[in-house]
Amino acid sequence: MRILVVTQYFWPENFRINDLCAELAKRGHEVTVLTGKPNYPDGEVFKDYRENKSAFISYKGCRIVRVPMLTRGKGSAIKLLSNYISYVFSASLWGGWELRNKQFDVIFVYQPSPVTVCLPAIFIKKCKHIPVVFWVQDLWPETLQAIGVVKSPKLLSLVGCLVRFIYNRCDLVLGQSRAFHRGIAKYCDYATKIHYFPNWSEQIFTQSHIEPVSNIEKCQDTFKVLFAGNIGEAQDFPAILKAAQELKNQQIKAKILIVGDGRMHDWVQSEVVTRGLEQYLYLLGRHPLESMPNFYASADALLVTLKNSPIFKMTIPSKVQSYLAAGKPILTMLSGEGSRVIEEAKCGYIADSGDYEQLASNIVRMSRLSDDELKGLGENAKFYAEREFDRDTLITQLEHWFVEVVKTRDARS
Repeated sequence: MRILVVTQYFWPENFRINDLCAELAKRGHEVTVLTGKPNYPDGEVFKDYRENKSAFISYKGCRIVRVPMLTRGKGSAIKLLSNYISYVFSASLWGGWELRNKQFDVIFVYQPSPVTVCLPAIFIKKCKHIPVVFWVQDLWPETLQAIGVVKSPKLLSLVGCLVRFIYNRCDLVLGQSRAFHRGIAKYCDYATKIHYFPNWSEQIFTQSHIEPVSNIEKCQDTFKVLFAGNIGEAQDFPAILKAAQELKNQQIKAKILIVGDGRMHDWVQSEVVTRGLEQYLYLLGRHPLESMPNFYASADALLVTLKNSPIFKMTIPSKVQSYLAAGKPILTMLSGEGSRVIEEAKCGYIADSGDYEQLASNIVRMSRLSDDELKGLGENAKFYAEREFDRDTLITQLEHWFVEVVKTRDARS
């Protein structure tokens, strides 16, 4: 099958779409990726790409078509908005021209954020009469309201109209959690085209050869809690800092380690120094996906958090599947679907969004478990990942949906 993947983010940026595209190509599909210049999360085009663009025109059997766009910058809402808008126009016009003589069977859109990433796909659909499958990772406009980016009810309503326009021009809309069905259905006229399609863990997290990370391993007699991922508004770092403060107040031998980068990185680093939390919260910087299994293995437990918001209660953060596959105990500070998964898997301790006192208490409680008890929680995590989020099963299901939408298009033509 000839598949066009439309995504604003792609390798060498670290997103699950990289793994999906590689697997589809491995299964014999002809995969073309329409994306922009890699600049996430730093907001500047990657140095390796600038110096040798020809090295980034293909990825594990997938052809990559990169379009020019404005970078997202760092800390500027105007630059971020410009980044979103420039990708829409560039992918539609420049990308449409680059692909003018290319035929596809289906378009697949990956949307962590923004929802506007689907507009180029809709444009190409109209030009080439190709069905569109849209994978929703982030519900708009609710997320914009939750993180305070948009507060005006009128503007949120306009974004809602845009979302309705997009959903109703897709042939299938896939939600990353079961709770997403309700949020998508608010803007989608035909609920029958909404399906549950969760994330999975990349195969790299199931590898057997692990090298311990030296600067984590050296934290002797300290319970090590690792947070991996975006350091942003949605992850509620003010509450994480308060949990670290609780550990300090109780003089607990525990440390929260942060692996990643994002718009709040500098603020978090400054607050650690201001509050004297250097012994309880430490930022390790951003590292490539390939090294993450080593970080996970070097930690005693893994942490996932989200702010308190109705929309985030519906969300399963994509790192949850990777955490589960890594076979480590998991701590949460989030409400809704994410914590439900951990509780159902019986692989850790949960706290509601913003409840830093409960998180700190759970860290203390978990730090007192025996090695066998910790190992048991990790084994539960791994078993649940294999049962609920099996990569091969999910990608095979996606292939079946591709076939269905192509057959439906052919029947109508």
